[in-house]
Amino acid sequence: MTSSKVSDTTATGAPEEGYERGLGSRQVQMIAIGGAIGVGLFMGAGANIAKAGPSIILMYALAGVVIFFIMRALGELLLYRPVSGSFAEYAREFLGPFFGFVTGWTYWLMWVVTGMAELTAAAIYIHFWFPEIPQWVSALVFLVVLFGVNLISVKIFGEVEFWFSMVKVTAIIGMIVIGLGVLTLGFSDAGDTAAASNLWSHGGFFPNGIGSSLMTLQGVMFAYLAVELVGVTAGESENPEKTLPKAINTLPWRIIVFYVGALLVILSVVKWTEFSAGESPFVHAFGKIGIPLAAGIVNFVVLTAALSSCNSGMYSTGRMLRGLAANNEAPKAFARLNARKTPAIGITVSVALMGIGVILNYVVPEKAFLYVTSVATAAGIWTWMMILVSHIRYRAAVDAGRLRASSFPAPGGALFSWVALLFLILVTCMIAYDKDARVCLYVAAGWAVALGVGWSVLKSRNPGIATRGGEEPELEKVG
Repeated sequence: MTSSKVSDTTATGAPEEGYERGLGSRQVQMIAIGGAIGVGLFMGAGANIAKAGPSIILMYALAGVVIFFIMRALGELLLYRPVSGSFAEYAREFLGPFFGFVTGWTYWLMWVVTGMAELTAAAIYIHFWFPEIPQWVSALVFLVVLFGVNLISVKIFGEVEFWFSMVKVTAIIGMIVIGLGVLTLGFSDAGDTAAASNLWSHGGFFPNGIGSSLMTLQGVMFAYLAVELVGVTAGESENPEKTLPKAINTLPWRIIVFYVGALLVILSVVKWTEFSAGESPFVHAFGKIGIPLAAGIVNFVVLTAALSSCNSGMYSTGRMLRGLAANNEAPKAFARLNARKTPAIGITVSVALMGIGVILNYVVPEKAFLYVTSVATAAGIWTWMMILVSHIRYRAAVDAGRLRASSFPAPGGALFSWVALLFLILVTCMIAYDKDARVCLYVAAGWAVALGVGWSVLKSRNPGIATRGGEEPELEKVG
């Protein structure tokens, strides 16, 4: 960790990894925004509202504060050493090669299973308009198109993600504006019953008790998955020293507007008792207000959210596999870049596995589909924990004078990283307590065994792999 090679690299900023720095400030900002708005909000909030009532607003706000702590910790690490696939690299540097190996493969798994779920979801959304088109056809078309987008260049990926995010942002802002109009002017079919008093008039702010509200935190955290994606873009941002701090520092207002603000308005316009699991609160609220084609409008937005998530998954899996390969923790072929400076082989393999998921989800019952998304949540929590522990170790090294200070220090030093880490442990305990959610922990245990076996095989073939730490990987530069 304190080798001269690390010191030289960090002193000069980002290492040259062969990637094209093709993501501008506008695209990084929208990738960050898009990462904070997903299907977890558009669809998952309905089940959380049914469990917690209006107090779900507080749960999203509380989780949002913790997410901000995580992102500021990541931001400090990114400006210390901005590299693509940052989570695994920092775990490798500050915790050792094994943790880098586990984090890289686990984050890759998160996006592969998320891609499986999102592709199937997108096909279902298309089925809403075109029931005669088989779901597997829609899923295959989306898979091929997004694969092409990611294979061409990072600039194309950034532009597609920019417009995906723009649709989501516009939809939520439109919902908030319309909802405020209903509350203040009383127009629409919901005008007679819409009032801020809906937040406390139907059983109180905690209608099912504080315990039931806290149990929703596991679902709430799923809604924030992918917010850390901005860290994966570090190696391909045009000016990471400028764009990354800006993207992270604007996270609080994104959470306030898109989560807290949207839910405040929705739960004021429509009383919480009318929402249920399996239904988008946005669709229900638009329908209650009486907007024509409400279901179709929101269906389009949710489709966009699903495609955005899948697009991001293809992007990040290729970068993670390349980082693993560069550290001899995956086949060397994954380290290669094509002429357009994208990790084409890694993306191709990941997309192929996502395609298998499409086939499986076509024949597997809906319960199994939900299990897939729960695995993504467990993998995401692990990634966040590794970011926090790496940050704590980094701050200790800085305080001891072994490493240079970052130009973007997290407020409070390592204190808030400890707070966020304890919060994530609490959420994990809640998952273990919930009989429906704990299945993801069983899968996580199986995944841990598989990774343990994989690491043992790697060590037997290359004993030196377990002693490396703090060295820059040798990345192949092509094109």
